[in-house]
Amino acid sequence: MRARKVPAAALAGLLDAEWVDRTRRPYVRDGTAWVPVREGFPADEDLPEREVYRGRGYHLVGDVAVLHGDAPTDEELAGIVHHCRPRGVIRVKGFVGEMRIPDVEVLYGTTGEVRHREEGYTFILDPGRVMFAQGNRNEKARIAALVRPGERVADMFAGIGYFTIPAAVSGATVHAMEINQTAFEYLQRNIIENHVADCVRAEVGDCRALLSGVYDRVLMGHFDAPSMLADALAHVRSGSVLHVHSIGDVGPTIREAVTEAGFLAATVTSCRVKKYGPHAWHMVQDVTIS
Repeated sequence: MRARKVPAAALAGLLDAEWVDRTRRPYVRDGTAWVPVREGFPADEDLPEREVYRGRGYHLVGDVAVLHGDAPTDEELAGIVHHCRPRGVIRVKGFVGEMRIPDVEVLYGTTGEVRHREEGYTFILDPGRVMFAQGNRNEKARIAALVRPGERVADMFAGIGYFTIPAAVSGATVHAMEINQTAFEYLQRNIIENHVADCVRAEVGDCRALLSGVYDRVLMGHFDAPSMLADALAHVRSGSVLHVHSIGDVGPTIREAVTEAGFLAATVTSCRVKKYGPHAWHMVQDVTIS
């Protein structure tokens, strides 16, 4: 990998530089960062390619490695630390309550607030305090591609801005609602960090009480979304689109709710987001009202 050597503290300010190859991840160690360089620009070093990691599964949120499931063995933990040199490693044992608060065990190093870069967006968060939906990366990109400039979008379960930020960057005016105070504070910071404060209205509280007016698109990124369809359908019109997340396909439930809301029909298209468990999938249903 062709790279330039820079102080790690300067990394955040360089990632949008013209010479940076954003298809590759910088390598950071002991206060120094090696930033990948695009073809046609000078580099300081040509680093050997890393071997493919074949150990215990994890994902990086900023510079913290996050694991799910059973506790790793000492060998597995050592392999993760050797491979990605994280500041810390945490294991998320599960999520508590409707606010999906992580139940976390620190396995290595120090954790806390991170700055996570994804698809050109920046998310500030503490993965030990709020959920980060790393597995929804393709879904965030899909929503960003579907949103059209000028749309009025409701994000009923905004979290730290997983869908709010991409929708706003795509040109929508977004009404972002979040009930978890900690997540809401990160949402406010991420709105400013991504320069979309002029097109996002963020409110803290129960989305069912905060919905107002009529929306062109409603994002329902929570597994309890099917139970709140009546609330969402009270704020749409013919042509509006809802994106309803669930465990398993809930098409029949959606069609029944649409009829009860007084609409003639709806086109429902189901997509798999990721595997949730044995014989269970995290699904999203795209619902176009007619």
